[in-house]
Amino acid sequence: MRSRRPPPPPSDRPRNDLETLRRFLPHLWPGPEEAGWRDIRARVVISLILLLAAKAATITVPVLYKHAVDALSGASQAGVAISVPVGLLVGYGLVRVLQQAFAELQDAIFVKVTERAVRRMGLSTFRHLHALSLRFHLERRTGGLARIIERGTRGVEILLRLVMFRAGPSLVELLIVCAVMWGLYDWRFAAATLATIGGYVVFTMSVTEWRLKFRRSMNQSDAEANGKAIDSLLNYETVKYFGNEAFESDRYDRALTAYEQAAVTSKASLVVLNVGQGVIISLGLTGLMIMAGNGVAAGTMTVGDFVLVNSYLVQLALPLNFLGMVYREIKQALTDMEAMFALLDTPPEVIDRPQAKALPPGPGALAFKGVGFSYNPERRILSDVDFSVPAGHKVALVGPSGAGKSTIARLLFRFYDVTEGAITLDGHDLRQLSQDSLRAAIGVVPQDTVLFNDTIGYNIAYGRPSASRAEVEEAARLAAIHPFIESLPEGYETLVGERGLKLSGGEKQRVAIARTILKQPRILIFDEATSALDTHTEQEIQQALAGVARGRTTLVIAHRLSTVIDADQILVMERGRIVERGRHGELLDRGGAYAAMWQRQQEARRLADELAEVGGPVGGLVGGPAPRQA
Repeated sequence: MRSRRPPPPPSDRPRNDLETLRRFLPHLWPGPEEAGWRDIRARVVISLILLLAAKAATITVPVLYKHAVDALSGASQAGVAISVPVGLLVGYGLVRVLQQAFAELQDAIFVKVTERAVRRMGLSTFRHLHALSLRFHLERRTGGLARIIERGTRGVEILLRLVMFRAGPSLVELLIVCAVMWGLYDWRFAAATLATIGGYVVFTMSVTEWRLKFRRSMNQSDAEANGKAIDSLLNYETVKYFGNEAFESDRYDRALTAYEQAAVTSKASLVVLNVGQGVIISLGLTGLMIMAGNGVAAGTMTVGDFVLVNSYLVQLALPLNFLGMVYREIKQALTDMEAMFALLDTPPEVIDRPQAKALPPGPGALAFKGVGFSYNPERRILSDVDFSVPAGHKVALVGPSGAGKSTIARLLFRFYDVTEGAITLDGHDLRQLSQDSLRAAIGVVPQDTVLFNDTIGYNIAYGRPSASRAEVEEAARLAAIHPFIESLPEGYETLVGERGLKLSGGEKQRVAIARTILKQPRILIFDEATSALDTHTEQEIQQALAGVARGRTTLVIAHRLSTVIDADQILVMERGRIVERGRHGELLDRGGAYAAMWQRQQEARRLADELAEVGGPVGGLVGGPAPRQA
C-alpha cells in the first residue's frame, strides 16, 4: 500500500520563477570548491566583454552608414563631382565583420559554461533519483522521469544561452538606440520608440502567460504518452500473452489524442501572439518613419538622418521579434527546470544520520529485535518479528504470499527503515550505519533477475566493476554458467537484450549468482531465487546457491519448502508474524502450519508426477513454465 502521493506536477503548484532563477545562477558562477571554477569564471567575464564589443559595433554600423549617405547626397546636391567616401565605407564593412566576429567568438567561449552547467544539473538529478526511496520509484513512471530530466537539462541550456547573451543584451541595445535617437533628434523619437517597445513587451508577456497553460498541458500529455509507451514495450511479453495489442494501442492513442488537442490549441494561440506582435511593430515603424520623413521635408533632418532612423528601426524590429521568442523559450525553460527542481526537492525516505559510521569488519551475525513495520498506518506489514541468524548460518523464511517475507529483505537492505524495534548486523543498528557500507556487505539474488542491456561479461562484472576478467570468469565457473557462456559465438561479449530477455530464466539466475559471488558479500539473501524455474533447473541452481552460501550468513526467502530443508532454522510467517520456528524435522513433528504447507506441496508434486507419466500439463503445479532458450 502507498502511504503518500508523489509530489504534484509543477502545473499544480504555485510557480516561483525567481526561486528557479536563484537556484540556477550558481551554475553560471561556480564557487572555489568546484573543479575548474577559475576557467568557468574567466570564460563568463571574457564572454561579457566580447558581448559589449559586439553591441558597440552594432550601434556604430548605422552611424557610419548615415555619414556615408550624407557625404554622397551633399556632393550631389552641390553639383560637384562625387567623391566616394572610401574610408567610411571600408569602416562600415570592417565594423560589420567585427560585429559578427565578436558574437561568434563569444558563443565559442561561453559554450563550455553552458555545457558544464547542463552536465552538472543532469548529474545532480540522476544521483538524487538513485538516492530516493524505493517507494518513490514504485509510484513514478521511469519514462516520465527521463523526460523531466531531459527537458530540465535542456531548460538549463536555453536559460543560460538566452538570458545572459540574448534577452538581456537585446534590451540594453534597445535602450541605447532610444538614447541615441533622443540625443540626435528630440524626445518624440525616443517616446515613440519606448511606446512601441513597451506595448510589444506587455502584449508578449500577457499572451505568453495565457499560452503557458496550453504548453503545460502538452508537456503532461507528452510525458503520459511516453510513459505508457515505455511501460507497454517493457512488458512486451505480457502484452502478447494476453493478446492486448489493440488495448495497448488504444491506451497509447488516448494519450496521443490529448497531446494532439493541446498542441492544436497551443498553435492557435501562437497565431494570436504573432499577429498581435506584427501589428504593434508595424504601427511603431510607420509612425517613426512618418516623423523622420517630415523632418527631412522640413530641412531639420538630412537624408542620412532618415537612413539612420530607418536602420535603427530595422535593428529594433529584429531584437523585438527575437524577444518574443526568447520570452516564450525562457518561460518554457523555467517550467521544465521547475519540474526538475521538484525532483531535487523530493526528500529521500531513508537517509544516513549525521554520525553514521561505516560497517566495520565482522563475521556477519544478524538479529531482528521486535521489528514492526508499516508502509502506511492503515496496513501493518510486520509485527513483533524477533529472530537471529548466527554468523555462517542459514535461516529460511517461508509462508504464504503477503506474509511479509520480502519486506524483511527490504528492511535489511534499508530500502525502508523499521518503524518499531531494531535490526542489527554484528551488533550494529542498521540505522547507525552508512547505507553504502551496509549494502556493500549484502548480496541479493532476487526472484526476478533484471539484467542491463549489455554483455554477459558486463552484467557479471556489475557485482564489482573493478574486477579483472579472470575474476569474472571464476565467478561464472562457481555459478556453473562458464561453459554455457564459452559455447556462445561471442562468449562474454554476448548481448543479453532488454532486461536480459535473450537468456532463459535459469541462465539469468546463474548470471545473478555469478554477479553476487563477484561482490563477495558478508550476508546473502536469496529472495525466491528459484520459484520461477522448472524442477530440473531449480535443482541445478540450488547446487550453485549452496556453494555460494557455504560459510556465509544466509537468509533464504522461499515458497517451495523442498529448497530449505537443510536450513539451520526455518521461520514460518503469517500476516507479518512468526508463527513457528525450528528445523525441518522438528516442524514436521510439530504438525502445525509448516507441516500443513509441506503436505500440500507434496500432494501437488505427486499429482504432477502422475500427470507427467501420461503426458499431462505440469508446469503450473510444480515449477511454473519452462525457461526460454537463448
